[in-house]
Amino acid sequence: MSSSALSKFSTILPPDRILSRPVELAAYESDGLTAFHTRPIAIVVPETTDEVIAIVRLCHELKLPFVARGSGTSLSGGSLPIAEGIVIALNRLNRIVRLDPAQRIVVVQPGVINTQVTVAAAPHGLHYAPDPSSQSICTIGGNVAFNSGGAHCLKYGMTSNHVLGIKAVLATGEVVEWGRGSRERIGPDWCGLFVGNEGLFGIALEITLQLLPRAECFHTVLAGYRTLEQAGDAVSAVIASGLLPGAIEIMDALALEAAKAAVHAEYPPGCEAVLIVELEGPREVVAIERERLDEILQASQPVGMRPARDADERMAIWKGRKSAFSAVGRLSPDFIVQDGVVPRCRLGEALRRIAEMSRETGIRVANVFHAGDGNLHPLILFDGREQGALQRAEALAGRILRMCVEMGGSITGEHGVGVEKRDFLGDMFSADEIDCMQRLRAAFDPLGIANPGKMFPGKEAPALSHVGLHPLEKAGVISRE
Repeated sequence: MSSSALSKFSTILPPDRILSRPVELAAYESDGLTAFHTRPIAIVVPETTDEVIAIVRLCHELKLPFVARGSGTSLSGGSLPIAEGIVIALNRLNRIVRLDPAQRIVVVQPGVINTQVTVAAAPHGLHYAPDPSSQSICTIGGNVAFNSGGAHCLKYGMTSNHVLGIKAVLATGEVVEWGRGSRERIGPDWCGLFVGNEGLFGIALEITLQLLPRAECFHTVLAGYRTLEQAGDAVSAVIASGLLPGAIEIMDALALEAAKAAVHAEYPPGCEAVLIVELEGPREVVAIERERLDEILQASQPVGMRPARDADERMAIWKGRKSAFSAVGRLSPDFIVQDGVVPRCRLGEALRRIAEMSRETGIRVANVFHAGDGNLHPLILFDGREQGALQRAEALAGRILRMCVEMGGSITGEHGVGVEKRDFLGDMFSADEIDCMQRLRAAFDPLGIANPGKMFPGKEAPALSHVGLHPLEKAGVISRE
């Protein structure tokens, strides 16, 4: 960007909120997928919705690519910067605009942290259900962009199930308002279309969220198993019984080792996997369901079972699970977090095949995942300092994704496609279907300036199965130096 073009942003923002020095750009070069990094031209930091609108309109006028970013927790490279573009940092748009406990809705700006919504709603006996593992730092704007889920998505669904309205600025600079504070709609579901667009349409400015009553009672059980496949089969048995737990999660031996080291979590000795099942609801209903759940789990022949006796023990169980991703950093200097989905009835088979791939390649894989909806999160461990280690890890990640598709699943459950999985979109969709998606994107962003290079395969699309120099490195777009 020329200095004259950059100076045009100074008519919108003061100099201290336009960052362009190398030391200032360094923190924005990468998101949660740190294997890829790119240095943008500048970072702009708006504090109001009017400033965001003005910035997007100027980008449209200049034909300047932009990437909207919250906390940068994307694990698919979804907020990876563009070398010839800018990053619009939305963290300062962190205001809860309105909370209406009677209507059970809250209107928030995109920079509001996920857990802050529940904290604000708690005095009214309400909570916000989607709870991704990064919920203490990730923003609602990012949750909307990638349709985040979390441990309790089995019962409550994804972000899309809780967004009632959106005010957004499209990549053209047009400001739109869709939906209301109600599920009653007439015409197309524009909110449903916008949620999960990965930043390719524009930027959400205000999001109206549904709040739910906090459950009266919880019953959380941790069960240990001799094999990961046994734990997966136990999940199938729970679901087949007709029970609908609030959450069903699995952690394998490597993840348990990490959680023990990080937060001193306690698990049954002699197990290769643990299953966490949580029932919630009215006290009378949970009392009946817990008896049925205990029968099912006992029949699955666990090594041991431990129900949480009080709120502190329940929180300790969840602390171990929620810390698993970051805790794995204690076992390996680098890791790739995958995000494939398989049908629940094939969960045990999928886990067995992942273990076989791990043995074949000699690459350790820690498994932590939302078992209730078959959303796998294998963590592929490697040491990036070793020649070719990243490429071997990427190749294994690619094999796991293709296995998910072969089983009738998906390449992503909640992390999105980003830059990481672009080459795999064609494994799930036909050329005509991808063309339809691209034409839809062009309707919202004719110039292709909103988060370009993400989701869709292209001539320089990165492939996880590629071994050797990454295609984007060849193009000079990213660097691993």
